[in-house]
Amino acid sequence: MQKLVGITTGDPNGIGPEIVIKALIELKHQSLNYIPVIFGSIDVLQSTAEQLQLDVRFEPIRSIRNLTVSAGLKFYCFNTASPGKIPAPGRITSQGGKSAFVAIKAATREAQAGRIDAVATAPIHKEALKVARIGHQDHTAMFKQLTNSTSVRTLFITGSLRIFFLTRHIAFREIAGALDVQCVFNGLLDCHNQLDRLGFKSPQIALAALNPHGGEHGLFGDEEDRILKPALRQALQQGLKVDGPIPADAVFHMAKEGRYDAVVSLYHDQGHIAAKTLDFYRTVSLTLGLPFIRTSVDHGTAMDIAGQGIANATSMVEAIKTAVHYG
Repeated sequence: MQKLVGITTGDPNGIGPEIVIKALIELKHQSLNYIPVIFGSIDVLQSTAEQLQLDVRFEPIRSIRNLTVSAGLKFYCFNTASPGKIPAPGRITSQGGKSAFVAIKAATREAQAGRIDAVATAPIHKEALKVARIGHQDHTAMFKQLTNSTSVRTLFITGSLRIFFLTRHIAFREIAGALDVQCVFNGLLDCHNQLDRLGFKSPQIALAALNPHGGEHGLFGDEEDRILKPALRQALQQGLKVDGPIPADAVFHMAKEGRYDAVVSLYHDQGHIAAKTLDFYRTVSLTLGLPFIRTSVDHGTAMDIAGQGIANATSMVEAIKTAVHYG
């Protein structure tokens, strides 16, 4: 059966509409068994296509029923914006934040109702969400609240490397204080369960260390001995296959080489740097723990190049392909 994938265009003032169009055109030439449904402004999409000098058509739909693969470069669009409102490329506006949120909300509703199998998202802008008074600073927070999900986990996939994140958007100085034995144990258990749902049986998981050289038995910090190792012992007692804490300068390479199915990164940049250095454009973010699979590009709105037609759509292509695979 062909899967239906909802694709949100992100902040219309960023590169979202551009990379969505480019990605959908590229995927037309690949054997991908899916039907894409765009959530966003049909006027913005058409305007962007004209600017890119692409002969693309968008068919507005009001319901997702009895859709078939469209011929040529015609794509279905669940229009979520008022007509005639063209964005201001490169600018942070409340309209941009509201537009992005409305599209996400509509896609979530359709996914929860079972009318689409997965959602792939183009980038949104945190400042635009703030000025729009949305109340959420990122996609994950939105999806969690919109679906009333309790345990949501981010997974990065870059080739054979998979990275979970124990903490997310917090200041660097707050990382150590955000960790305790129960938090780390719960994270390891949740990551094990999420990998199991993705089809990994008895997954082997590595826990990254926090301090240089894993703390050197307290020489460079005591979090490994005081927090990480006790949490690992609890996980092992529960039958999980876990190893660590392994110094961060080695653990990601070890996982890339196939020794581990996934790495649990302790904080945002620890894992992001590893994935994006390995392959910036082909890193895909998955949000697990929702009632459906959600994938995303691993980059931002790139306001500095918005409207110039030079955005790279590779990450959007990979996000859609991953949504089809796991959806």
